[in-house]
Amino acid sequence: MSTSTALTIDHSKGIKLAAAGVLVLSFDALLIRLAGVDPWDVTFWRGALMALSMLAIMMAGGKHNYLGQLRPYWKGMLLIAFIYGINGTLFVLSISHTSTANTVVILSSSSFFAAFFSWLFLRERVDTRTWAAIGVSVAGVVTVFSGSFGLENWVGDLLALLLALSMGLVLTLMRRYPEVPRTPMVAISGLVMMVIAIPFSAPFELAQSNYFWLAVMGLVQIPLASVLIMSATRYLSSPEVSLFLLIETVFGPIWVWLVLSEQVPPMTLVGGTAILGAIVVHSWLSLRNAKERSR
Repeated sequence: MSTSTALTIDHSKGIKLAAAGVLVLSFDALLIRLAGVDPWDVTFWRGALMALSMLAIMMAGGKHNYLGQLRPYWKGMLLIAFIYGINGTLFVLSISHTSTANTVVILSSSSFFAAFFSWLFLRERVDTRTWAAIGVSVAGVVTVFSGSFGLENWVGDLLALLLALSMGLVLTLMRRYPEVPRTPMVAISGLVMMVIAIPFSAPFELAQSNYFWLAVMGLVQIPLASVLIMSATRYLSSPEVSLFLLIETVFGPIWVWLVLSEQVPPMTLVGGTAILGAIVVHSWLSLRNAKERSR
């Protein structure tokens, strides 16, 4: 197999992993809404169950030498897990303080931060088409913010912007440490979320019906999405992976609208359309160029 063909196969694998991971992630906001509890309670159980599910996967896989594998990368692994745990907390808080559409649209701007951090820390070259898509995406985010001026939503919007920044950093760090096993990293990030939420939550005082949705989120949806997205960074650059958050931008509000009839703010539709168009064009150009290089 030629080098160019192998690169094309790896690129295709990365696209499939990223797309699948973000599609699973797109149900996140709906599950938070369905749980119907305080955001700090959601954060506690989301983190605790995520850590539990990852531990079960490690035990079922029969790999007991994770400490040996992690030893050369423990500093990077702990740093990524800590930031990823903060990310999960920021997402829950943002969804609780603004519309689903605002959160996911602003989160899609993480491509800007991923590109910046990749250039700053990894010295990866960012294509002109990527910068162009990022520029349009930033304009879209500004449009979304303009619809929240004078409203309480601005708090959730600001949290979403902080989340986009930290997500860009996480994707870049994952690119920096491709050998680090993803499963224990996600488990540790779950513990970080749980610890952050402890002082503000009352996790054992919820109604029984609330625990079902929390279990679906923490045991299945978040762990699966996290592993898929983090694995995609082995084959794609962090700006490319972050662009796949577009899938959540489109489908996240749709699921909430279909189930709970939550309306999308008008300015979010305008900004989201700009972001959607920019990233669709960018993804098409990237795939076309990858195929041309393989010939």
